[in-house]
Amino acid sequence: MGADHGENGGSDDSEKVEVNIYPLNSYYFGSKHAIPFKDQDRLQRFKSNYADRGMRINVEAALMVELFKHPHLLLLQIKNSIYKLPGGRLRPGESDTDGLKRKLAKKLSADEDEAQWEVGECLGMWWRPDFETLMQPFLPPNVQHPKECTKLFLVKLPETRRFTVPKNMKLLSVPLCQIHENHKIYGPIISSVPQLLSKFSFNMIGI
Repeated sequence: MGADHGENGGSDDSEKVEVNIYPLNSYYFGSKHAIPFKDQDRLQRFKSNYADRGMRINVEAALMVELFKHPHLLLLQIKNSIYKLPGGRLRPGESDTDGLKRKLAKKLSADEDEAQWEVGECLGMWWRPDFETLMQPFLPPNVQHPKECTKLFLVKLPETRRFTVPKNMKLLSVPLCQIHENHKIYGPIISSVPQLLSKFSFNMIGI
């Protein structure tokens, strides 16, 4: 027997998981020391690290706020044209949750307290089959040894918090409608976030 989708054949909205998101103006923002970037010989370092440690695993966070009655995603902007989700590379043997909390504390907290971050479910995974190929939301069947895996997690924010961002980065709130399928500006992972979040019902507090 097929699943009961209701009288109209559609899914029941009550099945969606509700996520509270709070107004942007309920948060505070400051800056701290810059984090150095290693842009030179990036590909060579990637290959060298793979030879030493194997596949690189990244963990990234989807952090949501409300602005102008619309859900916004928090992004880090680097050098005016590079946008990234907060997160980074796991250490060898480190769990996804512990690694993401560590990266969020390093990039977004003044005291680098890892305990204050609530990491939720994994929204999706992307793979880099070879060193120079783009990330893909699936692993091609002919690829036996992928070079990189990126995992995206929903991270729920409390009602208020102070964000402290490295001086050489900016923390931006970008509306989901601007990000949706905007591969050219935001890349394959960020541009897919609105679709991945469609499974949730946003409860915008304070509107």
